[in-house]
Amino acid sequence: MNGLHLTADLHGVDPALAVMRDADALAALCRDAVTRAGLTGVAELFHRFAPDDEQSGVTGVVLLAESHLAVHTWPELGGVTLDVYVCNYGADNSAKAEALLDALLKAFAPREAAIQRLSRAAASTPAV
Repeated sequence: MNGLHLTADLHGVDPALAVMRDADALAALCRDAVTRAGLTGVAELFHRFAPDDEQSGVTGVVLLAESHLAVHTWPELGGVTLDVYVCNYGADNSAKAEALLDALLKAFAPREAAIQRLSRAAASTPAV
């Protein structure tokens, strides 16, 4: 269960970016970022919310052999949330998680980003 869990809340993202409203564009960005980070995508789902206007965002998930990537866009707010979790089973994939997050940060180019890093580890005592 050891792994690195990264989340990022992005503000000041250009709402005109295709990846903010176009599910296919966001899926292509995520697939490319996953591959470039050296991770393995095994399934994905991207959904554009209705109506098809300037305010409807996209939610997308890429299931990874190593765990997951989730992205949620709010073009009307210029906001994006990112969730990257990679397991370190068999190898330390932390650098790959950081590379994936960095690629997405560069693509969205936010004015502000609040990033959280959580090291997840196996419990040392049984849960009650």
